Amino acid sequence: MSHPHHNGQYVRKVVLPSGRSIEVVYYESLPEPAPVQAPLDDLHICPECDRTLVFPVEWEEVSPTHWEVLLRCPNCEWTEVDTFDQPTVDRFDEKLDIGTEILIRDLKRLEQANMEDEVERFVRALGADAILPEDFA
Repeated sequence: MSHPHHNGQYVRKVVLPSGRSIEVVYYESLPEPAPVQAPLDDLHICPECDRTLVFPVEWEEVSPTHWEVLLRCPNCEWTEVDTFDQPTVDRFDEKLDIGTEILIRDLKRLEQANMEDEVERFVRALGADAILPEDFA
């Protein structure tokens, strides 16, 4: 769930596997809504649900200048196979790289939060004498 703020930030509430919830603050603005009809060169935008989640399932070079790509949207399960020119595929690949960087950044933030939670539990267990030498054997 996202909560927009007036200063260009937005907060996403994340529930960790431990059950603890955290709020992750994003300092970039929320993405603008996608146009109703996505242009052909915006392969990352689903033409059915307008989400920017489309990814390639398969792609194969069909000529020196064109690629056949099987696209899929995980939001609405839309799929399509089509042939695209090299510049279009290059732009799509750049969008995928940006998405990967965002996922890695978010993963690192979640890992940090999880580690902080584990350290807090370990410190509480130490304070309660709940950890014995036998626990490390």
